[in-house]
Amino acid sequence: TEHGWVWAHAYQFDSETATFIVECSEQTWNAFGFGQMTQQESIAACERIFAKHLGGHALMTNANHIRGSAWINFPRVLCERWSYKNLALMGDAAASAHFSIGSGTKLALESAVALADYVESEPDLEAAFRKYEDARRTEVLKLQSAARNSLEWFEEVERYLGLDPVQFNYSLLTRSQRISHENLRLRDAEWLAGAEEWFQRKAGAGGNMLRRAPMFAPFKLRDMTLTNRIVVSPMAQYKAVDGCPTDWHFSHYAERAKGGAGLLYIEMTCVSPEGRITPGCPGFYKPEHEVAWKRLVDFVHAETEAKICAQIGHSGAKGSTRVGWEGTDVPLPSGNWPVMAPSAVAWSPQNQVPKAMDRADMDMVRDQFVASAEMAGRCGFDMLEIHAAHGYLLSAFVTPLTNRRTDEYGGSLENRMRYPLEIFHAVRAVWP
Repeated sequence: TEHGWVWAHAYQFDSETATFIVECSEQTWNAFGFGQMTQQESIAACERIFAKHLGGHALMTNANHIRGSAWINFPRVLCERWSYKNLALMGDAAASAHFSIGSGTKLALESAVALADYVESEPDLEAAFRKYEDARRTEVLKLQSAARNSLEWFEEVERYLGLDPVQFNYSLLTRSQRISHENLRLRDAEWLAGAEEWFQRKAGAGGNMLRRAPMFAPFKLRDMTLTNRIVVSPMAQYKAVDGCPTDWHFSHYAERAKGGAGLLYIEMTCVSPEGRITPGCPGFYKPEHEVAWKRLVDFVHAETEAKICAQIGHSGAKGSTRVGWEGTDVPLPSGNWPVMAPSAVAWSPQNQVPKAMDRADMDMVRDQFVASAEMAGRCGFDMLEIHAAHGYLLSAFVTPLTNRRTDEYGGSLENRMRYPLEIFHAVRAVWP
């Protein structure tokens, strides 16, 4: 429409009528002036909007119990308990599910059947209600979760409107995450086969290539092409010795690459000894580190089709802790090294208070990131990622919870992003 997108959820109600639920964004709602309209004025406006779909039929309202225009924000109902004394809740009173999955009545009827069965079979109401809630709560939560996914898809529908119609339809059909790729095949094998062929063509797969699920289609990242879309995510091994990866790392990552994934990440590899999380974390700061990592990269390139990505980072205030199985984020019993962060804010009461970084510290760490990136490049890694999450150094600059600075690196989001972006640009300048 001239004011934005408006959509309807329509499905049969009885032999003569259908349910017709209209939704739009708040911005569109305000632009139409729905908030100032009566119910009948809203109905008339919706009839005009959907005229070509209604085929001359009129819309009706059964929302007389709602004051005003009958427009609402969907109420998501959750209840800690479903019963009290001789009263039990079911349907929307216990848990509501958004209209877009059309299962609210199904939820209520299945709960009613279960409740009736337990009232009949159990010795008293308390036991019956307990069995009823135990039996139904998980199933209801599953459907509620699917309904929430569907609701959120429609709330953000404008982000999908630029997609090719095939991809848009696929996204629409799988929006609740209850309908999977293979479940679509059961529902409409011919349509899905066409969608898979379309996807492979868009992904650059050859015309004579066997049709496969989208996860096996190639994927192009700038000038790097992955054979498929399976990615082994970075997971710390805590097996390094003095920052040097060991035979454990070689065996672990080589096997993952041989498994057929298109892209293999190594774990967060630290830019300095003081930037390690634990004594078992690997690094990119000694010549022997380069030798060990290059051995792995050469193997992956020679023996597999996988690409391999290095991930570099600095632990910040979360550093100098024990390996995970000895206690997560617990300081070392002895031999702790000093840690630094944007502000003197400890990660937790049991962790040491970090030094608030001055400009000299920031220059040093930036240069360490650059040196590590250069080492990763010499090793032959196909891709580089900067770790800026999980409360480590760069993440600590971004969040005001740990960045209390009053200089140009604290305060506004723009200021808090300044140092992480400085590192990003410095690393980007030396990466091929």
